[in-house]
Amino acid sequence: MSTENPLLSPSTLPYGLPDYSAIRPEHYLPAFEAAFAAHKREVDAITFVRSMPTFGNTLVRLEESGKLLGDVSRAFYTVSSADATPEIQEIEETLAPLMSAHQDSIQLNSQLFWRIKTVHEQLDDLQLEPEQRYLVERHFREMSQAGAGLDDEAKQTLTALNQRLSTLTTTFEKNLLNDTNDLAVVFDDDAELDGLTEGELSAAAQAAVDRDLAGKWVVTLTLFTGHPYLSSLTNRTSRKRIIDASRSRGSRGNANDNRDVLREIVRLRAERAALLGYESHAAYVTSDETAGSPEAVHDLLRRLAVPAAANALREQAALQRIIDAEAEPFPLEAHDWAFYTEKVRAAEYDLDRSALRPWFEAERVLKDGVFQAATSLYGITFTERSDLSAYHPDARVFEIRNADGSEVGLFVLDLFTRDTKRGGAWMNSIVSQSRLRGTKPVVVNNLNVPKPAPGMPALLTLDEVTTLFHEFGHALHGLFATVTYPHFAGTNVFRDFVEFPSQVNEMWIYWPEILASYARHVETGEPLPGEVVEKLHASEAFNQGFATSEYLAASWLDQAWHSLTAEQAAADIDVAEFEAGALADIGLDNPVVPTRYSSTYFAHVFSGGYSAGYYSYIWSEVLDADTVQWFHENDGLTRANGDRFRDRLLGVGGSKDPLEAYRDFRGRDADIQPLLERRGLTA
Repeated sequence: MSTENPLLSPSTLPYGLPDYSAIRPEHYLPAFEAAFAAHKREVDAITFVRSMPTFGNTLVRLEESGKLLGDVSRAFYTVSSADATPEIQEIEETLAPLMSAHQDSIQLNSQLFWRIKTVHEQLDDLQLEPEQRYLVERHFREMSQAGAGLDDEAKQTLTALNQRLSTLTTTFEKNLLNDTNDLAVVFDDDAELDGLTEGELSAAAQAAVDRDLAGKWVVTLTLFTGHPYLSSLTNRTSRKRIIDASRSRGSRGNANDNRDVLREIVRLRAERAALLGYESHAAYVTSDETAGSPEAVHDLLRRLAVPAAANALREQAALQRIIDAEAEPFPLEAHDWAFYTEKVRAAEYDLDRSALRPWFEAERVLKDGVFQAATSLYGITFTERSDLSAYHPDARVFEIRNADGSEVGLFVLDLFTRDTKRGGAWMNSIVSQSRLRGTKPVVVNNLNVPKPAPGMPALLTLDEVTTLFHEFGHALHGLFATVTYPHFAGTNVFRDFVEFPSQVNEMWIYWPEILASYARHVETGEPLPGEVVEKLHASEAFNQGFATSEYLAASWLDQAWHSLTAEQAAADIDVAEFEAGALADIGLDNPVVPTRYSSTYFAHVFSGGYSAGYYSYIWSEVLDADTVQWFHENDGLTRANGDRFRDRLLGVGGSKDPLEAYRDFRGRDADIQPLLERRGLTA
């Protein structure tokens, strides 16, 4: 291997953190080419063995293979999502079909599949540990579902479909990033932004400076339809400009238009599902999730949609009454919802959430909130490693150790938004844990908090506080999973289970000793007043009609697109008409409550890993709400509870059936009632 390419030599940094200071864009493609070749040689060495397949000479060897490719991939895709310069975007476009072809060469390898199938047929006769047995079952199931049992002609067709889809999903993400940047809303006068805090105006001014628009103010768009500023902007025209820009992404007839891209994605996914023996892409995806079938997903979504839509209509009527009492009343529209919701919240609960930001200074929320909750639960400690550099100057590195001083791994936090970062928030791994390989985890959390001007504190909204706790829940899952085989590392669990640990971690936001620790005024250090905390608790179910409806609408759109048969998907579909029909079908076609994501900017399902799986958040929330109830019933924030949750759920990674792991933790299957109560859906 070349010593000139830092990606082709083992990292000398702690925990195998890639030496990003030495990595240049031109290093990536040659590293991938070398990694593809190395992985192929390793798999060939398995399939060319003349002896009969065994767990050791097939499954263990397979798990040992591909380390270089995994290392290079994680290093690159961390950058391509968080710092996608034009050069990195070009590399990703070139790489997409190459990566797809290589993955297919492994997953569709007939000789490898025969060896795994042979071991699988002998499972009951082999003396295997539970993780070993589950490894055989998962590899056999995944290769079967991928199409390893197809004939050669069908495999060629499948490979072509997969390569084209990989290119299309990369194009979708590139278009969305470009259009989101192009549509950032420019304001000439800060009077148009009346209602924003000094820190928010500072961030908007800094965003303008970064775009060579000094003297103006720029509001960058979030990934979802709405925007945090809509709740406080007094200028109705400004609110409308922001939401109109957001909703137009990917559908303006320009070079970034995603309509043709998503139609082809839907068509090719449906064709692939048919080739693999499934009625639809949704049937294909859910067959290997805890849901089991699209019908199970649809039943849950329809069950929740009716009361959610009714709650949203009641909330809408309350907002309209406030508007009707004004000097110049008008019909409520989508861009008004958040602003007048805060008025109702102030009237009914005497609570102004936008005024809470001085109590949510980012550094304090991180260290005295997110980190403190984890220390109280799991005994882990955090030390910032300023000597270690990540992939961008804004990304900070922390070392995590257990209570006994033993190493857990590294945590990288990349908090602030920038034009090269895709929207939303996410967790990913740079290094995955494995006893077989002797590696410990390095995980990343990315958010998109507006960066204040130099010297100004970063003050978070309550939603951003929630996001920080949520994403760190994913990070804990990635850090704590302790498995032998790389296949099960970190968050490699069923898609409709992966959100469960992250949603559980949100419960500590309001836990008294955690809230008292981090929610302190940025200037005075005074804790958030007790009466405000009581009001926050009292208003937790407030606006849940809107929140549940916008989420369910997006989930249903995902299911509607991906429940099309190959014949249906081949039709010339008008995107706007299809959306309208799908939302009317489930009764969530209220124009004042737009879907959280419209199709042309629905990155989760058209460029991310959630196709036919966006329902996962509410599916996982059934487990989450039931788990929160368990913590409340068992003394809450204690090491004993934390250790149980770590050992029986987070720690097993993907090495166990997730619902079996949940029963091991909870002592029974999850009850949906806590979720219905949380969402105000019991009536």
